[in-house]
Amino acid sequence: MSLDLAQIEHIALLARIALDPAEAQAVQDGLNRVLGLIEEMQAVDTSGIEPMSHALDLEQPLREDRVTETDQRALFQSVAPSVEDGLYLVPKVIE
Repeated sequence: MSLDLAQIEHIALLARIALDPAEAQAVQDGLNRVLGLIEEMQAVDTSGIEPMSHALDLEQPLREDRVTETDQRALFQSVAPSVEDGLYLVPKVIE
């Protein structure tokens, strides 16, 4: 698949990008190279290859889920400008 200049100009119009003829030609060449690479990659037989989520088979080390800090809610709310029923009150910004 390759793109012609009319298609490049249409894409530029949709993207609201102004392209002069030289830039349109450069974009056409670049996009056609990318599309050619995609066609080459699609031609490779991958029927026996299992899909994977990452190139390296690593596991994320997980830490134990436990509380490590003390509850300081009362201290934090004591210095807040406005609190009601344990909630911080803020000025209304949307009518």
